[in-house]
Amino acid sequence: RRIADGRLQRADAPGGLQQREVIADYVQRIADDVQLDRPLKVVADAGNGVAGAVAPQLLEAIGAEVIPLYCEVDGQFPNHHPDPSEPHNLEDLVQMVRRFDADLGVAFDGDGDRLGVVTRDGRIVFADRLLMLFAADVLARNPGAMVIYDVKCTGRLSDYILRNGGSPMMWKTGHSLIKARMRETDAELAGEMSGHFFFKERWYGFDDGLYAAARLLEILAQREEDPSEVFDELPDAVSTPELKVAVAEGTQHAQVALVVAAAQAEDSPFAAARISTIDGLRADFSDGWGLVRASNTTPVLVLRFEADDADALERIKGLFREQLQRVLPAGTELNF
Repeated sequence: RRIADGRLQRADAPGGLQQREVIADYVQRIADDVQLDRPLKVVADAGNGVAGAVAPQLLEAIGAEVIPLYCEVDGQFPNHHPDPSEPHNLEDLVQMVRRFDADLGVAFDGDGDRLGVVTRDGRIVFADRLLMLFAADVLARNPGAMVIYDVKCTGRLSDYILRNGGSPMMWKTGHSLIKARMRETDAELAGEMSGHFFFKERWYGFDDGLYAAARLLEILAQREEDPSEVFDELPDAVSTPELKVAVAEGTQHAQVALVVAAAQAEDSPFAAARISTIDGLRADFSDGWGLVRASNTTPVLVLRFEADDADALERIKGLFREQLQRVLPAGTELNF
């Protein structure tokens, strides 16, 4: 509008343009800080996203043996969509890790700010369990530090952070919301179930999947055990991945508000649960929890469930299914 109206400001002096190759500086900055105590063989799947232009040389610079997978940058994404939070996008990575007997596999999203991990035996390590490893490492040098995680993360995470001398805080999903909360609380570390990790300790507080991969390999290389054994030591539970229920455009927030209101009623089946409404409805029971929240970007409801055993998981899923059936239009497919 200002251009159309001719309301443009002129600088006192002409500006300048400087071009600089930053990849070498970026790799050197990380390699100066992170070096592996022992070599690890890693398959790196960039899904043809931009991380492929950097990830192999970065991981090699810190001491890893790298087997690149789909590291040719191609915006058509001919092999699979570069989203490591979707298990089916990790199938080729699992096969390559097994084929080359690698220690683990790492995957990045299209713009390189998220990280996914698979083990030698083909298991996906969810981001909330990766955050446990990161938290223990950061807290060893920063006792009492705050660690932030989003509402989709495991119920085991809070106790794990406390046992390692930290201060846990659950917060809303969304990388911009997490970063803002980090600034407000001066937290040293944060993470999301989607694979965003934010390190303030030794880094700059923004989400960088490549840097997170380097920090993960650093931790694993300090241990004598196989990486799969390190992950096996972390607290675990029966859980679902992130589930999505499609709804009409623009209705997701209103529908979640109805579920929240019903759950807070005196006769609600959620009466025995500890309720959090910071982002949708999260109900924590003595033997598990469930979550429903509205996506900030697409017309879907996002759900996740976790419990001590399969029976408890099905019971909690049933409670949420019943509540959703009451508020969603007839015929809405509930895929859980």
